Amino acid sequence: MENDRSRINAVIEFCDNVLENGRDRYRKNPSPLFCDGINIDTLEQMKWNFSDIGEVVISNLATQQNLFRTLTSLSILIDEPKYKNAAKDAIRYHFDHLLDKSGLIQWGGHKFIDLKTLKPVGPKEKEYVHELKNCLPYYDLMYEVNSDVTSKFIKAFWNAHVYNWDDLDVGRHGKYGLELGSVWNHELVQRPPFRESSGLSFINTGNDLIYAASSLYRLNGDKDAFKWAKHLAYQYVLARDEKTGLGAYQFTQPKKTEETDDDTNTLSKYGDRAKRQFGPEFGEVALEAKILRSGGANSIYGKNALMQLQMAKEIGEDAKDILEWTYKGLLSFATYAYIPETNSFRTMFTDGTDLTGYVLKRNGYYGKAGSEFKSHSANCGFLLSYSRAFLDTGDIELWKMSRNIAKGNGFGELGYEPGKGVDINVDTKCSDPIALFAIIDLFKATRCKEYLKLGRVIGDNIVIRSFHKGYFINDSTRMNAKFDNLEPFALVSLQAAIEGKMEDIPGFINGAGFISGSYMFPDGTVETIFDGELYNLRRGEDISTLIKGNRVQ
Repeated sequence: MENDRSRINAVIEFCDNVLENGRDRYRKNPSPLFCDGINIDTLEQMKWNFSDIGEVVISNLATQQNLFRTLTSLSILIDEPKYKNAAKDAIRYHFDHLLDKSGLIQWGGHKFIDLKTLKPVGPKEKEYVHELKNCLPYYDLMYEVNSDVTSKFIKAFWNAHVYNWDDLDVGRHGKYGLELGSVWNHELVQRPPFRESSGLSFINTGNDLIYAASSLYRLNGDKDAFKWAKHLAYQYVLARDEKTGLGAYQFTQPKKTEETDDDTNTLSKYGDRAKRQFGPEFGEVALEAKILRSGGANSIYGKNALMQLQMAKEIGEDAKDILEWTYKGLLSFATYAYIPETNSFRTMFTDGTDLTGYVLKRNGYYGKAGSEFKSHSANCGFLLSYSRAFLDTGDIELWKMSRNIAKGNGFGELGYEPGKGVDINVDTKCSDPIALFAIIDLFKATRCKEYLKLGRVIGDNIVIRSFHKGYFINDSTRMNAKFDNLEPFALVSLQAAIEGKMEDIPGFINGAGFISGSYMFPDGTVETIFDGELYNLRRGEDISTLIKGNRVQ
């Protein structure tokens, strides 16, 4: 079909532009590194401005992993190796020249490379720590470049983020420079859930640790790595509510090390934030580990579920218990949290207590006194999890959830049974790349061509909304293109599905990197921002738009 060619041509044009304009331009013999993004009007590479070292060009390997999956997929699809080779060259350069002595990569939420100087930089208030949260790097490509360095990195990653192996005290911030030590050579000790801990066992950190160690087992057969991956994954299962099977965002509670009477102080050193804010009304259930809001639910039933489904599929029999944990968790969430009338999920405690409509009695981490909890949308991230789970298990209850969420997102009728009674909405305006990945999964599960037809509509919408001046941006009003955007990866995956080549390209597991830290604005003001805010700037807006809470939405 004519549009099939135009969509893949957009991806080719984008990748060619990234190779031409998105790499090192600051020395006579340039490195093969990529910047993170570009101003599509001026072709100026994306910058960060620190108060201590000034302006730097962002080159963060953690925020380029989906770009590398796109480049690799395109090489496979059109049989042109230059794209994948460019990704491999960038990784190889990091491995050869930029690794920390511990084996950690200089990347993540609070550290990256300045492309102008090829030096690691970061916000000094974050102490230059190592942090990945739901990043889920492309370990297969890293391993292909250098298996020894990749294996050492994964061990160094666990070594830096497990503060106490006996207590499985884990945290999102890891120190660089640590000696590697014995890593997996520790006894597996099962501690009770919800114990106090100096680390913060958020699942968005746990996801990356689980995925890294599982990938090492899959790539080189390291059984000890997989033993620890399963042990960590089980901590979140053990922390689920015994009656409902819901949860858990974390399996410990933060240890109180300081006192405060100020309920606007929400740092974890003052103790569990849910206990502080809701304990007087709700008692023991009021823990951060036991509250399900939009962000936590997305991490548990979106990111974690998708990652573990992929892991179970790739590993097979040895991961069947992980598949079972994930499957049961998704069914529990569908049973207790889903509101089909509004295609939304309840805000709730994991024991089933519905918090939707609850008015907060005091200030705290979860909002100001007088604000009200709302239900949150069953978005396409959840559609993807249930579609992938149906693809992997064939369970009709998972199909029913996929059907309901798809209908709630305006995709029409997927069928009273898979592939039967289908009446899709070809007029949908959806341009969400995650929705496209979900529809591809439904096609793979059923081979129903109507789903592929819907995928083509979403793909066309993606091009209309986001492809401008040879790059993919959030919409035509924006001026900065993030190379790691999912749109080109979704489009190349759609074409692979059309051509029957889906098994040949990298799978989508919805990971992504981020940068957060202090940024100095032109008037000298210094505030914490996220890199996503830079990509949301509209044409005609100055960077100062972000100052003092006047954030771009």
